[in-house]
Amino acid sequence: MNHHIHIVGGGLAGCEAAWQLARRGVRVRLSEMRGAGDTTPAHQTDQLAELVCSNSFRSDDDERNAVGLLHHEMRRLDSLVMRAAAKAAVPAGSALAVDRDVFSTEVERELAALPNLEIVRERVDELPDAGPTIIATGPLTADRLAQSIVAATGEDRLAFFDAIAPIVHRDSIDMSICWMASRWDKPSKLGGDARDYINCPMSKEQYEAFVQGLVDGEKIAFKQWEADTPYFEGCMPIEVMAERGPETLRFGPMKPVGLDDPRTGRWPYAVVQLRQDNKLGTLWNMVGFQTKLRHGEQTRLFRTIPGLENAEFARLGGLHRNTFLNSPLVLDRQLRLKEAPHIRFAGQVTGCEGYVESSAVGLLAGLMAHAELCGREWLGPPRSTAMGALLAHITGDAEADSFQPMNVNFGLFPPLHDVKKKQRKEAYTTRAKADFGEWIAARIMATDHAA
Repeated sequence: MNHHIHIVGGGLAGCEAAWQLARRGVRVRLSEMRGAGDTTPAHQTDQLAELVCSNSFRSDDDERNAVGLLHHEMRRLDSLVMRAAAKAAVPAGSALAVDRDVFSTEVERELAALPNLEIVRERVDELPDAGPTIIATGPLTADRLAQSIVAATGEDRLAFFDAIAPIVHRDSIDMSICWMASRWDKPSKLGGDARDYINCPMSKEQYEAFVQGLVDGEKIAFKQWEADTPYFEGCMPIEVMAERGPETLRFGPMKPVGLDDPRTGRWPYAVVQLRQDNKLGTLWNMVGFQTKLRHGEQTRLFRTIPGLENAEFARLGGLHRNTFLNSPLVLDRQLRLKEAPHIRFAGQVTGCEGYVESSAVGLLAGLMAHAELCGREWLGPPRSTAMGALLAHITGDAEADSFQPMNVNFGLFPPLHDVKKKQRKEAYTTRAKADFGEWIAARIMATDHAA
């Protein structure tokens, strides 16, 4: 099948871009190297849109949370990722979490049903010299293609480490010690009785011994070329947090507030939480426990957590090196490479961080490419929206000299100084929804006029 546009990378961003384009009648070639004899340090399957770290798309609250607002905006644009997530959702309090296998299968099923989309298992080693292209190879871009990108941009790539949290078999958890609850008994977005998390309580002595074990534990050694690579603050290995001070974890992933231990009626000194990882409820993810400890150390130390003494791990934590562009310097406002504007970039390789953000940038890249193929002027989302704020940050508003991966957050939005702090989050989302609605209406009018 001849194609109008070539998308390289079958992760979340590439799949979302392909979906937006193919459903609008564009012939798409989607290249994915996994399944053609290649893989990455983090992927375990050759499925499209595989989730390699957490199974959570984070908060689904579109009234007080920026990422929940991003969910809302993506749903209004019929996002494939949001569509598949709805079918694969598992209980996670007010968050949106999914069964990984169901999610990836659903994405692949939807894309395979599009007659003008060709999915090819192949490795692409060089940026193309011509033809509309979207590079969505993510933070684990293969070395040869990464070197081609570096040569084209004239800028050395930046890098950070991303760590993966362990997954525990549910039937190996001692529920006579642990209990089911969500923080502050906050109800699930899927309904139910606000008991979406497994909670493992720790006393002061147990916590202090655990923290010391993290600090002393044997860790994966750095390679020489990795020594100065910074971690991303939003996915910090738990042992790195422990090294920052003995109380750091109690104010981070192990905070006990809002969790009453039914055995005592009080908050424990610290808590380890696990979140459901698949629809069957047989696998549970250790929340915030991404790590670079060696596997033997993980098994030994994590089994000192009350309730996990006999834990069986479906997957232990890991560490991989992520790369991303200095996008404010090398990309234009439409995600095009300034030195080669027939090439767009999408997803985490642009310097956005997170599943949802990556998908949203892929969605936008698809819409931008469609407008260009149709000869229409691109009308971007307002900066007051989640999509507009994220896009503006990675394509020029951030400082190139200090550019780092960024999750969507209200700090990227135009400020509302005249609104009281307690009402500010709702004010941001209210303004964003109104402006996003007007943007969609303007897009529809522009499309109808062009037709």
